[in-house]
Amino acid sequence: MALASRQDYIKLIEEDYFGNLVRENISAAIACFSDDARISVRHGDAPVRRFSVDGDDDTTSLWDFYTHLCGNYHIWFGEFSHYIDEAESRAASTFRVVLNPKPDSPYGSAGTQTLFNCNFFQFSDGRIVDMTIYYSNPNSGRQAATSTQSVPTGYPPQGK
Repeated sequence: MALASRQDYIKLIEEDYFGNLVRENISAAIACFSDDARISVRHGDAPVRRFSVDGDDDTTSLWDFYTHLCGNYHIWFGEFSHYIDEAESRAASTFRVVLNPKPDSPYGSAGTQTLFNCNFFQFSDGRIVDMTIYYSNPNSGRQAATSTQSVPTGYPPQGK
């Protein structure tokens, strides 16, 4: 189904994708992506992390990443601003992410983290076919001095 309006894009981004991650409904969040979707995560000068729906030789599966994320954190997404190009089926969204470690998470020592993200989306047939994530973690310098984790989510786990 094609996205017919600005509100359709916003619903897909905020409710269907991010909302399902908050609800820990990983299958429904992944259903927002086409089968051949590609996802890139960029943070500072860290190596680009690449994901795809099923994973392959060059990418990690979204299922593995979201299972790790939802298994270790209570997640909140909010304060969205969307820039929608309906004619080209593209969107850019800025927003805030709060990661609160779950009680049994090995990342509890990092405490609650607030990230600032900008995601770029390309859509086809009502699904995400490409997503590039840029994020900043204003506290990463302080956390690096007190934590063994090298990225805010702890993914990929160190040594992998």
